Amino acid sequence: MSAPYSRKNPFPARLLESRSLTQAGSGKETLHFEVSLEGSGLSYEPGDSLGVFPTNDPTEVEDLLVVTGLSGEEMVPAPSGNLLPLREILTRYVTLREPSKQLLAALLAKCPEAENELSEFLDPEAKRVLNDWVDGRDVADVLLAYPCANFTAEELVKVLRKLQPRLYSIASSPKVFPEAVHLTVAVIRYHLHGKKRQGVCTTFLADRAKEKTFPVFIHTAKHFRPPEDTSLPLIMVGPGTGVAPFRAFLQDREKVGATGKTWLFFGERNRTSDFFYEEEMNHWLRKGVLQRLDTAFSRDQEHKIYVQDRMMENAAELWKWLGEGGYFYVCGDEAHMAKDVHGALQRIAMEQGGMSQETAESWVDELKKAKRYRRDVY
Repeated sequence: MSAPYSRKNPFPARLLESRSLTQAGSGKETLHFEVSLEGSGLSYEPGDSLGVFPTNDPTEVEDLLVVTGLSGEEMVPAPSGNLLPLREILTRYVTLREPSKQLLAALLAKCPEAENELSEFLDPEAKRVLNDWVDGRDVADVLLAYPCANFTAEELVKVLRKLQPRLYSIASSPKVFPEAVHLTVAVIRYHLHGKKRQGVCTTFLADRAKEKTFPVFIHTAKHFRPPEDTSLPLIMVGPGTGVAPFRAFLQDREKVGATGKTWLFFGERNRTSDFFYEEEMNHWLRKGVLQRLDTAFSRDQEHKIYVQDRMMENAAELWKWLGEGGYFYVCGDEAHMAKDVHGALQRIAMEQGGMSQETAESWVDELKKAKRYRRDVY
């Protein structure tokens, strides 16, 4: 019997469908993907993620080969130990982004005349200087800035980071789609430092995944499961692509006939162009699978409105749901949104519960310990 599929032994999946979730006029490119798991034996639960191993854009591979003066046909050891052409190694096994300290150290060894600048980047006390300089640049940019360095194919591969899989929240329920997973992905494309930039995996899915199979695995997230007791209230905060797992939750609850009331806070830029899964949301509202849907379209009015603002507007009702044993879920951006939502939850405890800031912070901590406040942030 063959070994089960996993991160170390990923399943060669096929892309079944790709469609846009954004309409004309949107400033974003957000896509819905459906990936086949047929024949894999893989299973998943709402809250889990799909790990995707991308390949690098062939154009970026060729750009790096031009900068290095290498042909791409040089034979280099792969992680398995087998000798493969450099072009294949650069395509499948290493990242062309995030220049490593090993690369900078190798540049310093090859370009002593650049010691002053490179030494500053490698100084452990000057981490911010390095991060600021590297931010938005790729390996080709760095090598172009230091033409004094001549790497052999093997030397180059040794100083590049390993290409890592990306995790995407699954936007479907296995009770509805047992042999497929759905994903909600914002495709990253922009210009910086005079050059077109793009997300490695988001553009792989959007532009190249349909060409052949690609390796995937299920990343289990037991900390983000919906409550086992489906009679309890469920509050979900998922702006942008953070709505993905909550689409899975709602599909699941519709299938099992869950009786607990549900409330979704969804936010994006504009209602007309960025209301992801609007028809499904309205369907669930009509059927009573979703009791409340509060939206925050930040750019539809002069003053920007976000999901945390909608929480505060409905503080009394939200506090009531939590008092009834409700569960509170957040998915999405960790640096800003999740932090602001956390702050709003504390303020609601202060205003509606008559708590001091210290007591409110302790109350939120207890909500976490009771596993009634769950986050999937990135």
